[in-house]
Amino acid sequence: MSEDASPDPYTEPIRFGQRAQVLRERRGMTQTQVADLLGVSPHTYRKIENGQQKAPGLETVLRIAEVLRVRDLAELTGHPDARVDLFIGPGHPRLAAVKAAIDSFALTAGAEPPAPAHLEARLRAAWTARHAARNHREVIGRLLPDLIRDARALVRHTDSAADRRVAQSLLAQTYSLSQFFIAYQPDASLLWRVAERGMVAAQESEDPHTIGVASWLLAQAHRDSGFRHYDAADAVNLEAVRFLAPLLPEATDEVLAIAGALEFELGYTAARRRDTGTAWRHWDKANDMAERLPGAYCHPVTSFGRAVMGAHAVTVAVELHQGGESVRQAAKADGRVITSRPRRARHRIEEARGYQLDNQRDVAVASLEKAYEAAPETIRYNGYARSILLEEIESPQAPRRRRAALLADRVGILTA
Repeated sequence: MSEDASPDPYTEPIRFGQRAQVLRERRGMTQTQVADLLGVSPHTYRKIENGQQKAPGLETVLRIAEVLRVRDLAELTGHPDARVDLFIGPGHPRLAAVKAAIDSFALTAGAEPPAPAHLEARLRAAWTARHAARNHREVIGRLLPDLIRDARALVRHTDSAADRRVAQSLLAQTYSLSQFFIAYQPDASLLWRVAERGMVAAQESEDPHTIGVASWLLAQAHRDSGFRHYDAADAVNLEAVRFLAPLLPEATDEVLAIAGALEFELGYTAARRRDTGTAWRHWDKANDMAERLPGAYCHPVTSFGRAVMGAHAVTVAVELHQGGESVRQAAKADGRVITSRPRRARHRIEEARGYQLDNQRDVAVASLEKAYEAAPETIRYNGYARSILLEEIESPQAPRRRRAALLADRVGILTA
């Protein structure tokens, strides 16, 4: 085999192990941390990196890819035929137009900006349309370029400090909507520009709810960047929680809900660290806040409310890699009461992860089918769903293999 040839992880475990080691170190993780997340002993994982373990099968490769948050499977395998994006979905057809709107800056006076009330109504309508749509990126991607242009124009044309704060709040909300569109697409730098600009605009607005939403999204951007950024995610979350705490005794539903969403995010990150006690403690605090909200309340951005707490419990159990507990929580959670289609689809994907952890693989595929029916674009851009389907299309069980392949084809994974 020539020096330039791509190593096959299934026949060259030493080269595969070397790639795993480089990617692990790049993530700032120890062998013990990776082994814990994989559910194997540190000794076993060391043998994988050293090439002393038997050649890894597809299931092991995908599990390692998930733990190391490998975006392109070829990075781990070194095999060009495995060039599959796991945690980045395909670029949406409207991404270029949204990116152009974000990157452009008008320095001269242009058209008159809309009235603040009109722009606010358009943003509310955009959020409502997103939650109701099966293909939500298409819906908001069509609206975002004009919303971004008009929100910026409104900020430029304000005369008083009070008007400027209102305009900055609307601009921050526009960036929040943009982040939902850009997430898991192949432009990480664009995501960071939006998250940071949204946080700056939110601070300029001095509006507690707007600041809470921008913090929630910025913390997620940190956490999704990998293990080394968990502390930064917690720092943003904790600062926002402390900022909102004095307002909670008499808070509006929106402020209480974003505070609850931030509290859950602290639990989510703790679960990623496998800190069981801290994860469930934050879930309990978030649940207490949800219980203070009206029964049918659903936050317009985060979907936080009573209906989503069951789904959040599934996520905590899954991130803690507790298969049995994941299944128990999934049995208790009623995904049908989640009114947002994208959020309901995300819950079904988390269910699928739990069932896979519990080795109920047919049920996992069935949950992904439910996710697809709720919102195809959610499953199309979700790395966990892609990983499960890629694994199950190699299943030795022919009925499951056919079912997974059919869904993978509908989602577009096999041609992405």
